[in-house]
Amino acid sequence: HVQLVESGGGSVQAGGSLRLSCAASRYTYAGYCMAWFRQAPGKGREGVASIWTTDGRTNYVPSVKDRFTVSRDNAGNTHTLYLQMNSLMVEDTAMYYCAAGNPSLYPDSWKVPREYDVWGQGTQVTVS
Repeated sequence: HVQLVESGGGSVQAGGSLRLSCAASRYTYAGYCMAWFRQAPGKGREGVASIWTTDGRTNYVPSVKDRFTVSRDNAGNTHTLYLQMNSLMVEDTAMYYCAAGNPSLYPDSWKVPREYDVWGQGTQVTVS
């Protein structure tokens, strides 16, 4: 049974930084994709960044590129996903979710929520 446990959310002033973490254990695929999504009140879930556990390939939504960095740490049976968020803006305010899955190979599949089958509980990020 795979679990994703997030941490690191909080409140910060615009221009500040936060680092989110997501620990994943015992995923069934040898190689898979881990991603961060976010959802602001009244809006749909948006893919923010993703990284493959095999070769480290990353993807970012244009609005966070050059401000956010996604990375992962593979140790034994546990993979930890990180999202370093710098130069935060008010519009980054949202609930952030960690997800794991094996997205299809069509373009931009990494940002489609239905491509992921395991989700964390979410961590709130508030920028003021």
